[in-house]
Amino acid sequence: MKLVYPAVFKPFSDGSGGYVVEFPDLPGCVTGGDNLEEAIEMGIDAASGWILGELEDGRKVPEATPYERVSAEDGGMVNMILLDIDSYAEKYGDKAVRKNLTIPAWLNTFAEKNNLNFSKVLQDALFSMAQAKQ
Repeated sequence: MKLVYPAVFKPFSDGSGGYVVEFPDLPGCVTGGDNLEEAIEMGIDAASGWILGELEDGRKVPEATPYERVSAEDGGMVNMILLDIDSYAEKYGDKAVRKNLTIPAWLNTFAEKNNLNFSKVLQDALFSMAQAKQ
């Protein structure tokens, strides 16, 4: 799913060249960057995380305000930001994904006799491997 939202970019008050990024349609979704490129990247990340959180909690995603209805204060600007929610969810989503696996019968018998939760064991092993790679 791809979504487009207006973002308001306001220059940092200290004149350093950075920007605060706010999304009028996503309450509390505010970020910033030390330059315009970083502000755009951070805006995409923040808005994508905000949207993914709503979806994972079973809530509807707010409709985007049309560009022409969004204004920026003096020195600010409005830009439309493209969000690829499917791609973001693949990297950062917490929603469980069902996977099938094949193991030897003897290992299945051992796990069942010891009341092991297959999903938990696999998640723990994969999480440990992911942590070791970082």
